[in-house]
Amino acid sequence: MAKHSTVASFVPVQKRWSLMILLCIALSTAVAFFIGASFNSCNSVEYPDRHNFNAPVQSFSSGGTTAAKEENPLDFMKSKFVLMVSHELSLSGGPLLLMELAFLLRAVGTRVVWITNQKPAESDDVAFSLEQRMTDRGVEIMSAKGQETVDAALKADLVILNTAVAGKWLDAVLQKNVARVLPKVLWWIHEMRGHYFKLEYVKHLPFVAGAMIDSQTTADYWKNRTHERLRIKMPETYVVHLGNSKELMEVAEDSIARRVLREHIRESLGIRKDDLLFAIINSVSRGKGQDLFLKGFYEALQLSKERKLKLPPMHAVIVGSDMGAQTKFETELRNFVADKKIQENVHFVNKTLNVAPYLASIDILVQNSQARGECFGRITIEAMSFELPVLGTAAGGTMEIVVNGTTGWLHPAGKVGVTPLAENIIQLATDVEMRRTMGTKGYARVKEMFLEHHMSHRISLVLKDVLQKAKRSIH
Repeated sequence: MAKHSTVASFVPVQKRWSLMILLCIALSTAVAFFIGASFNSCNSVEYPDRHNFNAPVQSFSSGGTTAAKEENPLDFMKSKFVLMVSHELSLSGGPLLLMELAFLLRAVGTRVVWITNQKPAESDDVAFSLEQRMTDRGVEIMSAKGQETVDAALKADLVILNTAVAGKWLDAVLQKNVARVLPKVLWWIHEMRGHYFKLEYVKHLPFVAGAMIDSQTTADYWKNRTHERLRIKMPETYVVHLGNSKELMEVAEDSIARRVLREHIRESLGIRKDDLLFAIINSVSRGKGQDLFLKGFYEALQLSKERKLKLPPMHAVIVGSDMGAQTKFETELRNFVADKKIQENVHFVNKTLNVAPYLASIDILVQNSQARGECFGRITIEAMSFELPVLGTAAGGTMEIVVNGTTGWLHPAGKVGVTPLAENIIQLATDVEMRRTMGTKGYARVKEMFLEHHMSHRISLVLKDVLQKAKRSIH
C-alpha cells in the first residue's frame, strides 16, 4: 500500500509540525498560513448584453500593481449589512472563497452574517473549526431557518448566494418573502457540472440582481445551458477572476520560509532534496482526475526507462486524501499504486487548509480536472505564485490562467490526455531551464493579474452595481 502521510491533516497536528511553524515564524514574519480554495486568466470579455466591466478587469490584468498602494476598493461597504448563504461548510473551494470574501468585507467594517444551508446531522470537526475562524473575525453565524433568518434577509443590504445548490434555500426558508429579497441577491456560481442545472435550484436565477462567475468559460457555459436546457435567461453576469491572498504571497515570496517548508515536507515524505516532485492538490474525486494523473505519471516512469533517460527520481503526491471516508475512488487509486508497484514513488496526504507547505516543497503542479474542467481553479494561481510550472487540462478556467507553452503545458481531458500528460511530465523532468523559465513567467502573470487587490477591485465593481440595483428596486 502506498505511503499515507498525515503531516498536514486538518485536525490532529504533530508536535514536529508545530515546531516547524515556530521556526518559520522566528526566521521570517512572512509565514502566515491562509485559507485557500480549491480548489479553482485571459482578459475577461463580457457579453454585449452584460454590464461592461471588461475595461476595469483588463486594466488590472495587464497593468501594474499600483492599486495595492491605494485605499481599499471595498471601503464603500463599511456599515453595510451582507447576508451570505452557503450550501455547505467544508474544505471545498466554494465555501472557502465565500469565507475569504466575508473576511475582506469584515476588514472594512461590513456586518456579515453567515448561513450554512446544509449541515450534517452529526458534529463535524471541519465545520466547527471553520465557524470558529469566522466568529474570531467577527462574522455572525445564524441558523439557516427561522423568523430571525427571514428578518435578516429582509433587512440586509445584500444577500450573496454561494453556488447553484444554495438556490434551494430561497423557497424553503423565505417562502412568501422570496420576491422581496431577489432584487438584492448576488448569486456567486462556481459549478461546471451538468447535474447542477436543475430548475429547482436555479428557477429564481433570472430575477436576481446579478450572477458572479469565476471564469469566462463557465459564464459561457451557464448562459448556453440555461437557455437550451431550462429555457430561462441568465441575469446580468459578471466575470470575476480570483486572486491570491496577501498571506499566501508573503510565504511565496519569502525564500527562507519556502526553504524550511520544502525541507520539512520532503523529509516527512521520504523525498530527497534533488528528487522531482509532481503534485495534484484537490479534493480526491473522479472529477479532479487523480486516477488519470497517476496513469500518466506511471507512463512517464515507463517512458523514462525505455528511453534510458538520466533523470532524478520522480515522485507524485496526492494532497486531498480522505481515507476516513472510505471512498471507492480513493481505494481504486491506492490499488493502482500497489498493482503497478510504485509505492515508493506515490504519496497520499490528508486534506488540509494549509497548502502552502506543499507548494513550497514540490517542483510541478498538475491541475487535472476532467470533463469541463475547473470553474477557475484557485490552486493554479497559488502554485504559480511559488514559481511552479503547471501541467493542466485544456478545459474550464485553467485555460484562462495557464499560457500554454509559456507558464506550463496543457493536455486534453479524459483518457486521451494520459499520454500527452506523460510526455509533458518527461519534458519538464528533462529540462531544468524550462521549469525555471515557466515558473518565473507564471509568477509574473500572478503579479500582473491575480493578487488580492486585483480581486477586491473586480468584486467592488460588482457590489457597487448590485447595491445600486437593489436601491432602485426598493424605491
